[in-house]
Amino acid sequence: MSLAKIFEKIVGADTGIRLTAYDGSATGPADADVTIEVKTPVAVAYLAQAPGELGLARAYIAGHIDIHGDTYTLLDRMWSLTLNDLPLRAKIDAVRSLGVKPLMMRVQPPPQEMRQSTLAKLGSRHAKQRDAEVIQHHYDVSNRFYEWVLGPSMAYTCAVFPSHDSTLEEAQYTKFDLVAKKLDLQPGMRLLDVGCGWGGMVMHAAKEYGVKALGVTLSRQQAEWAQKAIAEAGLTDLAEVRHMDYRDVPETDFDRVSSIGLTEHIGKDNLPSYFSFLYGMLRPGGRLLNHCITRPTGTEKTFNKGGFINKYVFPDGELESVGHLIRQMEDIGFEIRHQEDLREHYALTLREWCENLDEHWDEAVEEVGQGTARVWRLYMAGCVVGFERNKVQLHQVLGVRLDDEGRSQVPLRPSLGWP
Repeated sequence: MSLAKIFEKIVGADTGIRLTAYDGSATGPADADVTIEVKTPVAVAYLAQAPGELGLARAYIAGHIDIHGDTYTLLDRMWSLTLNDLPLRAKIDAVRSLGVKPLMMRVQPPPQEMRQSTLAKLGSRHAKQRDAEVIQHHYDVSNRFYEWVLGPSMAYTCAVFPSHDSTLEEAQYTKFDLVAKKLDLQPGMRLLDVGCGWGGMVMHAAKEYGVKALGVTLSRQQAEWAQKAIAEAGLTDLAEVRHMDYRDVPETDFDRVSSIGLTEHIGKDNLPSYFSFLYGMLRPGGRLLNHCITRPTGTEKTFNKGGFINKYVFPDGELESVGHLIRQMEDIGFEIRHQEDLREHYALTLREWCENLDEHWDEAVEEVGQGTARVWRLYMAGCVVGFERNKVQLHQVLGVRLDDEGRSQVPLRPSLGWP
């Protein structure tokens, strides 16, 4: 059985996807807008070692599979299909047709993959040293690379689009301003932004609201970039970004805390201590805005050890349902005042990032290498599909630490600009 026939049995004949293979076989419309090219037997070896998405990802990242056409279109058409859909009889026939050689070939994962043996040496999941390593694995790729992908805002979190024709920069500004309004930032307040990235929220709070803002990140490259941007913006009197673990921040009694895209790295077992720490950083009457990717339900696995994203993008990342997060916040003492799902906005954000990467593809490959650039193309396009199809969500949850008399210090109705 040729590779093309095997492919046809898995995906069907009417997906609009063409496949060409090193064995000379082909299937799918000759004028298809998306083509998968299986270039060498090594691609089959990767699939034999890891059937499914991980094997396909390894083969693509290593250059043994090429995608001609739009990656999102390909993943959208194949999103629910796996090798497990192939009946056992067909799998046996496929093995016989391919022969033993490609199936017995031992191939190493691409160097972009985070090895479990490396992580194990750094302690248990979410130990400080291990957290620092996985954050650096993802965020210390190249500031120049991130500038191309993220655009001038350097905001690597879900934007909020006022309309479908809003630009990415408008949407990122709207996101930071939405957080600011939910927190009810006022001049003279003190804000702690944990997992602050390149300092977008810190600078927004200082510039637009006169808030004294401190951001912390485990990425040295992010901190250095942010401190330079803060100086160039003339905000050094109000804004600061430090390279440090949020758990090591010595100051307390903040008026507000924002956590935008950090909770995914915390781990389910550590959520009580995480929210307890943030609660303790707030003065009575203070507010926390927690913004993070979530699971649609509480029935799904929070951690996929063998998945592509865990091995290549966010090692040790864990996603919980918003219900679980809210329960943890409530049990610590927060009163929940508002929650909002921004799922569709993250799909739009990722589309913009995908377009930015494609526009700077040759420069990106030169800067970080083809393998790393392919990791990002595959990851972001796949996430667009995930958010569009409600496989993942994005929630903002606003909590308040009540004062000693049980008052929230929240007005009867929120200020204009958010629900």
